[in-house]
Amino acid sequence: MAALALFVVPEATSIPESFKPRIFYLISLSTLAIPMITIFGLRLSGSLKSIHMAEMKDRAIPFTITSIYYILTVYFLMQIKELDPILGEVLAVITVAIVILTLVSFFWKMSAHMTGMGGLIAAVLVLGLKFPTFQPLYFLLGSLVLAGLVGTVRLYLDAHKPMEIYVGLIFGFVLCFVGFSWIWA
Repeated sequence: MAALALFVVPEATSIPESFKPRIFYLISLSTLAIPMITIFGLRLSGSLKSIHMAEMKDRAIPFTITSIYYILTVYFLMQIKELDPILGEVLAVITVAIVILTLVSFFWKMSAHMTGMGGLIAAVLVLGLKFPTFQPLYFLLGSLVLAGLVGTVRLYLDAHKPMEIYVGLIFGFVLCFVGFSWIWA
């Protein structure tokens, strides 16, 4: 989502072009690289049975830690007053999805992969609806194909039941569509 807002639809945010790569790297580091390194560290220490987190109980610690990283990233982005608040708001919507997913994971195994795919589809649609210069057709088709592939693989690997896939996709889509529509109203 950050790459879409920063580079594909540059009018979605008022961040200066020269500053966008640094913001993108910061967001990628704090929401992707550091959580992944932490999860691998948990696996190497024996605190996590498998990085696949096949059972619900295996998801509690990694999902909670990831939620904390996202919350901290949103907090730090919102503290930088010179920065366009839209980026922090977008990440806040994604953070809400991750926190809810984490809470649900204590009781049920909703697909995190499909939640993310639903959010991506929503982001492409909202950006296409709100910014006339953005032509979303190929991005939307690519997102839909990717969502189909991810869902199929998750089912093939027996990582989820169909309902967990569908609910994850719908949850991610609805939450992000509503949140992003509100941000770019």
